[in-house]
Amino acid sequence: MKAAVFKQAGVPLVIEEVVDPEPGPDDLILKVKACGICGTDLHWSQGIDSTAGWRDLVANSVMGHEFSGEVVEVGKNARARFQTGERVVAQPFIGCGSCAACRAGRSYRCSTVITRASANLTGAYAEYTRVGVAETLRLPEAVNFHAGALVEPLAVGLNAVKRAGLQAGDAVLIIGAGPVGLSVALWCRFFGARDVIVSDRVPERSQRAAEFGATGAIDASTEDVSERVRQLAGRAPAIIFDCVGIPGTLQLSVDQAPVDAHLVIVGLCMAADTFFPAKAIIKELHMTFAFVYSKEDFQFVVDMLASERIPAMALVTSTVSLENFPTKFEAMKNAGSDLKVMLEPELL
Repeated sequence: MKAAVFKQAGVPLVIEEVVDPEPGPDDLILKVKACGICGTDLHWSQGIDSTAGWRDLVANSVMGHEFSGEVVEVGKNARARFQTGERVVAQPFIGCGSCAACRAGRSYRCSTVITRASANLTGAYAEYTRVGVAETLRLPEAVNFHAGALVEPLAVGLNAVKRAGLQAGDAVLIIGAGPVGLSVALWCRFFGARDVIVSDRVPERSQRAAEFGATGAIDASTEDVSERVRQLAGRAPAIIFDCVGIPGTLQLSVDQAPVDAHLVIVGLCMAADTFFPAKAIIKELHMTFAFVYSKEDFQFVVDMLASERIPAMALVTSTVSLENFPTKFEAMKNAGSDLKVMLEPELL
């Protein structure tokens, strides 16, 4: 099959033939119908400081973890649960299926978990990919493949808002108007936040935040964010979400937080970073780090998409074929107006 293959940091991906995935007894093989470009992959492909505790990408690996597809092959133990031709979405890792973490739908905590872009699991920047039956959910007819590929980033936002302990009527500030930040805005509004303010240094992004439930937008390149929040909401935010994930934004969140605020760190920074603890201590800030999601979160997102209760589809701003994927992937490394770009391997 064809796939977009990582060769080395700073070098564009290469479209080439790779070995077709084969199912284990508890696996499914999907024909990839849509896969979103994630900011994590963009950062990851540029090289990271592995001493910070994050796994290096190895040569000839294939990324891609926000995907949906059609079942084309079913492992022998999974035939009672899925059939070929079914439309599905899956969590982007495969656990053992029997430990406490897997039974709780949190297979990313499994001690033997297999993750995408590893020697054992090809990601979905490809024509086909392998998934675990325990991590897979059916897509209702009302949920198209693009929406299915949005389930993963929407579940990231959902988990973050749940961990924030949001109360109806709260004021929140979201730093970063990329797909994760806008997903957080969407869920904050869904769960009853009265003031949802989104800031970004790319005005085209922050200006679109209203489409996802934001009540106000801030151009962080020209405006004083803290002062503008008070103007828009009439009060300081109770919760601040850092949805950027680059060195410096943690300190920025501390700087912009009022006394007693709750900081929720969602953006996945894969480089070493520092912040000034005294500022956080003096303000008596509460800090929470939000990682991914449970299978239950995935199901909730699928249900909300099926019932059209969340305005998610505007996240998709363009599509790209596999042939043109490396060029688009490189272009996405520079912040622009695109939100979620969808790879469609079948697109010509």
